[in-house]
Amino acid sequence: MNRYADIITRLKAGETVTFRGKGNSMVPIIYSGQEETLEPITDPSTIRKGDAVFCKVRGNVFTHKVTGIRKNGEKLEFQISNNHGHVNGWTPQEHLYGRLIAIDGKPYRTRR
Repeated sequence: MNRYADIITRLKAGETVTFRGKGNSMVPIIYSGQEETLEPITDPSTIRKGDAVFCKVRGNVFTHKVTGIRKNGEKLEFQISNNHGHVNGWTPQEHLYGRLIAIDGKPYRTRR
């Protein structure tokens, strides 16, 4: 997680962040090395299925899609999956740090 600690800190502070991610699990939405722009998530209730979020699931940090939402008491939990149908698992709202808003400077619109 050290690689992404600065990004998480900046998002938690309310800053919009741009960085280059690695990996192919979100192809063809995001290719390895493309520039991702993330906005902080200030209200988890605004997250919808299909949104791409920067999050932590089971100790791994990445930008993946929300594929399910459920309530756990007063809090929300989100099912996180890659773009090839692999479900990474459920994570609490505290582990959603940013929502993808642009790829290589072009606005990203959620496909629902």
